[in-house]
Amino acid sequence: MTGTRPIEARIAARASVAPDICALEIEARDGTPLPAFDAGAHIDVHVDGFVRQYSLLGAPCAAPARYRIAVLKTAASRGGSEAVHARLQAGSALRISVPRNLFPLQPQSPWSLLVAGGIGITPLLSMAAALHAAGSPFELHYCARSRGAMAFVDELLRSPFARAVHLHPDDEAAFDAARVLAGRPGDARLYVCGPQGFMDHVLHTAKAAGWDERRLHHESFQPVAAAHGDRGFELVAARSGRRIAVAANETALQALRREGIEIASSCEQGVCGSCLTPVLEGRVEHRDAFLTAQEQALHDQFLPCCSRALGEVLTLDL
Repeated sequence: MTGTRPIEARIAARASVAPDICALEIEARDGTPLPAFDAGAHIDVHVDGFVRQYSLLGAPCAAPARYRIAVLKTAASRGGSEAVHARLQAGSALRISVPRNLFPLQPQSPWSLLVAGGIGITPLLSMAAALHAAGSPFELHYCARSRGAMAFVDELLRSPFARAVHLHPDDEAAFDAARVLAGRPGDARLYVCGPQGFMDHVLHTAKAAGWDERRLHHESFQPVAAAHGDRGFELVAARSGRRIAVAANETALQALRREGIEIASSCEQGVCGSCLTPVLEGRVEHRDAFLTAQEQALHDQFLPCCSRALGEVLTLDL
């Protein structure tokens, strides 16, 4: 099972792993193995018209029979997590994407520090398993409001790398970022995942402690914030020769729709990749959280829901 087309899947099992967090095991409907994934990878989950991204749990596998994800139901949800919690039960059908990885482990790192806040533990579980399997030293620090709010604690404490796990419930021993980040090897790497404010605090503290920014890694399913002072630009639809003006206060996707050019879309935040469009000429100001840095550097595709032109014109394969 390869390619980028959505995978027809079903929920094989569901379990509650913490308050408002459910773990889902997902398998292909036809029973075939799922595509390989590596540590830090995620999949898109399509349910009730929503597309949401969830990190894959567990040790990386070349041909997994199942994927495992965890979903936090949040009060600020735009509907995706609520739909997952309400609709997806054992046996439910759904569509998923092949795995992508915007948060990979970096090769040849002699020591790694993994820091998770709340549901941010999910990609770090697979990283910890991969580092342990490779014999690479690391520490995993897991922070949450309380021990009861922590998902997968029993699993972590039974794991073969349990000695590397440090729990920081706020009501017992709150996380002291400055202390944890101090005195680490100069070639160490930091991987952090969790709520945006938590990640910002950890990354800021790391920089203040002298960590090299090139060794700081974080995961975010949020697009780059729109800049003040955006300017207009022009799109050229190469197949028809049509020229579409994009105003400073609208997205390229909105401009295309205004002119009757329909492009598939879903999240419209630069996260899911549904509106990915080939670029034939011009340079892109990428603001998405979908393409890797290497893919963005090619300037041969962009997400019109959020990204813009660096110059005056972008020519698209439309």
